Amino acid sequence: MTERQLARLLREVRAGRVAVAEAVERLRALPFEDLGFAKVDHHREIRTGFPEVIYCAGKTTTQVIEIARRIVAHHHVALATRCTQEMAEAVAEALPKVVWHEVARILVIGRPPKVSPRAKPVAVVTAGTADVPVAEEAAVTVETMGARVERIYDVGVAGLHRLLRYRETLRKARAIVVVAGMEGALASVVGGLVSAPVIAVPTSVGYGASFQGLSALLTMLNSCASGVVVVNIDNGFGAGYFAALLVRGERRR
Repeated sequence: MTERQLARLLREVRAGRVAVAEAVERLRALPFEDLGFAKVDHHREIRTGFPEVIYCAGKTTTQVIEIARRIVAHHHVALATRCTQEMAEAVAEALPKVVWHEVARILVIGRPPKVSPRAKPVAVVTAGTADVPVAEEAAVTVETMGARVERIYDVGVAGLHRLLRYRETLRKARAIVVVAGMEGALASVVGGLVSAPVIAVPTSVGYGASFQGLSALLTMLNSCASGVVVVNIDNGFGAGYFAALLVRGERRR
């Protein structure tokens, strides 16, 4: 249930169009619904503006289907991250309106909000092609939360002329997600070019001394560019979610 839906229900009760008993029944699943193996937080959209997100890794296909079923019964959309193709196919058979984003490993179930083509975008930038899966996790998250995305891929520091071609696009962005492995220097470069906040995502891409993304993480944490924040290694979802919150905050002003 969204904040708007809750307000509409209360107005209908006040106007006498909905009985108190019926309203209580509609609100019965708040604040959460106990499925035994999971407690689905139906109150989260009212608190934070977006429903609970399903992290598929470690869950069975049956569990993911049932959690998704309960979320879309109460909300307009459900987002499931780190989903395998086999799991995605099973969910698509069980539920309507399922879109599988293979590269991002994300399932979108239900009806995401429409995105205005004139809205100020979130730019999602990668150092290399190998970083694209994490970047797509961020991009699809942003889009599912109702913000526009501009993708700028394979513009790492080994060829800075590629990045500079997109200076105007970067300048117009409300927020920028920078995804990079190896030494992770791209976030600092972008941070030095723009006034928008930069969300840096270290990836586990790289040879042995990169320590599965630790070298990129430390570089980004030690960035000399102001306005750069860092999420965990390979956490495209977290970066996308935060970027979407920034866009939402601007709309409310």
